[in-house]
Amino acid sequence: MPRPQPPGGVEKPRPRAVAAALTALTALAATGLVAGPASAAPYGGPCALERTAAHHSEGLDTWNEAYPRPGKRLDAVMVFLSFPDAEPQTSPQELAADHFPATTRFFEQASYGRFELVPHPQTRWIQMPHDSTSYAIKRDWSAAHRSDYLRDALAAADPVTDFSKYDVVYLVADPDAPGVDSDATKVVNFDRPMRADGTDIRRVVTVFERHPPDRNVLAHETGHVFDLPDLYHRPSDGKGDWDTYVGDWDVMGSQFGLAPDLFGWHKWKLGWLDPGQVRCVSDTGPTRLTLEPLSTGPDARGAAFGTGDGTKLAVVRTGPSSAIAVEARGGTGNDTGTCTRGILVYRVRSDSTSGDGPVQVLDTHPGTGACYGESVYPPLADAPLEVGESFTLPGEHIRIEAESRTPSGSWNLKITTG
Repeated sequence: MPRPQPPGGVEKPRPRAVAAALTALTALAATGLVAGPASAAPYGGPCALERTAAHHSEGLDTWNEAYPRPGKRLDAVMVFLSFPDAEPQTSPQELAADHFPATTRFFEQASYGRFELVPHPQTRWIQMPHDSTSYAIKRDWSAAHRSDYLRDALAAADPVTDFSKYDVVYLVADPDAPGVDSDATKVVNFDRPMRADGTDIRRVVTVFERHPPDRNVLAHETGHVFDLPDLYHRPSDGKGDWDTYVGDWDVMGSQFGLAPDLFGWHKWKLGWLDPGQVRCVSDTGPTRLTLEPLSTGPDARGAAFGTGDGTKLAVVRTGPSSAIAVEARGGTGNDTGTCTRGILVYRVRSDSTSGDGPVQVLDTHPGTGACYGESVYPPLADAPLEVGESFTLPGEHIRIEAESRTPSGSWNLKITTG
C-alpha cells in the first residue's frame, strides 16, 4: 500500500528555502555519471561481466550505488510545470494518466512482481518564472539553457514538494507551450547532487511529451534512472535507421518496439533473476538446457506463461568484456505485440558506452525480415530461432539449436561451444 501522503500525494504545507537548491544546480553534466561507487558484488560466476567505466556499462558484477536499485518499491513524484506564455490545455491528472498506471505495469511484468514503481502526481500546475521559448528546449539543447530550466523548475517546485519522500523525480512540462519540444524528453544527471529537503537529487527525468505521449516513453527514460543504456544506434547525420542494434527487442532500444520487455541480461543486472535462473555455459562440447519464456503474464488467449522460477537466461562468456546471451521470447506480458517468437541470441559488451552498441541482437535469419509496417526494424523482427532451426555464430565456436518445446511452453536447446 502507498505510504500516507497529504492531499495530492506530494504537496508541502509551507514554503521552503531554495538557496541550497540553486547553489547545487550550478554544475550540470550533459551526459551523466559513469563508473561510480560499487556495492558488494551481487552477481557471481564466470559469466558475470565486470562493470567498466563506460557510461551505463552492461557489466553486472557490481552495482553502481549512484543509481537507485529497483527492488521492492520506489516512489516517484510528478511535478507539472506551466509557463507564462501558455495556458495549459490539459490537466495534471490527464498527463499523469498518460504514463501511469502503464509504466508501473510495465515494470511489474518485467520484474515478475519483484518491483513496484509508485507514482505520486501533484494535483496542480506550478508556473515557471519565464516563457517556455526562453529555455530553447530541444533534443540537444545547450547545457546553459538546460541548467536554467532545471534551476527554475526545482526552485519553483521546492516550496510545495518534499523531495525527501521520493526516489525518482519527473518534471513534466505543459506539452502545449510553444517552446516545448517533445523530442527533448530525457534523463539529466547532475555533475554534483542537488541537496533538497535533506536528500540528494542526482538526476531528474525531464518530460516534454505530447498528449497523448509516445508509447512506453517513460518506461524507457526510467530505465536510465536504473543505469540501463540506450540501445539504439544514432546515425551521425541524424538520418537512416536508429534501430539496427536491437530492433523491437528491448524498450531501451525503442519505446515503440513490438516486444519491448527488457532483455534477460537487464533483468539479471537489476536483480530480477535469481542466480539459479541464469545458466553459464562454460564447458566445451554440447550442453542441453531448457529455457522458460522470458516474459511473464497472459498471452493473447489468456494463458499464463513465464511465471515459473526455472532457467530464463543462458550465457556464454566470449572475452574479458563480452558474452553471448540466449533467451526465449514471444507472445506474453510486455511482448504481447510481437509477431514472431523463439530463441533470441544477442551479444553483450560491458566496455561499450550507452548508444554505442553495448547489446546487439544477432540475426539468425539474415536476408529476411518480418512485421513490415509494424516493426521498428523488420530485418531483426524475425531474429529468433524457431523449433528445428540452428545458428552458428560468425567468428565464434558457438552453435545454438532450438530442438523442441515442452507442454508448458518452455524451449529445449542445445548449445555447443569449443
